[in-house]
Amino acid sequence: MSWQMFSFIDVEQNSDEWFELRAGRLTSSKLGTIMANFGKAFGEPAKKYAVNIAIEQITGEPIPSTFTNAHMERGHEQEPIARRMYEDATFADVTNGGFFESDFIGCSPDGLVYDDGVIEIKSVIAPVHFANVKRGTVDPAYYWQCVGNLKFTGRKWLDFISYCSEFPEDKQLYTHRIYAKNLESEFEKLDERIEEFKKIVINSKEIILNSNY
Repeated sequence: MSWQMFSFIDVEQNSDEWFELRAGRLTSSKLGTIMANFGKAFGEPAKKYAVNIAIEQITGEPIPSTFTNAHMERGHEQEPIARRMYEDATFADVTNGGFFESDFIGCSPDGLVYDDGVIEIKSVIAPVHFANVKRGTVDPAYYWQCVGNLKFTGRKWLDFISYCSEFPEDKQLYTHRIYAKNLESEFEKLDERIEEFKKIVINSKEIILNSNY
């Protein structure tokens, strides 16, 4: 399928160009929305998201989002700290994650590690960090985003990074690695669901363009 052919653009997250690249594309950060209730009909959040994508495809412009909260601001401020701590702990050189795009999909991981790895950083509050550490896996809230980032970048592994500044200094960074070779079933589910979601977007476009008012 054509959307499986991805190209890399070295662009900074949250820049004007980055928002323009995202317009009209399903992004990995929203995969949890469309993968909810897999095997059943899409929920209302997924349907609303499809309408937004349809509008962006028609207009060629990103729909501005004014939504922000303390957690988002926290992430923007603390992500560079978490990245430096990760580099120090792993002796890895993390480069810009940029934007990987196809005709219908886009993803922007938080960093690339050498030729094989990718990272996804979440700056979280203490109870969430504790739950991540106790669980010993990827935070379920971001699982499909991580799976998508692995699939769409073509990388071999992804390090999910949970960072909490409130924890003791030597416990602030928790990392869990997942491997693409172990995710064949998840990749197949993504393929199936994305094709179904793409039909919802196409149908939404047809309704918008053919409406007489």
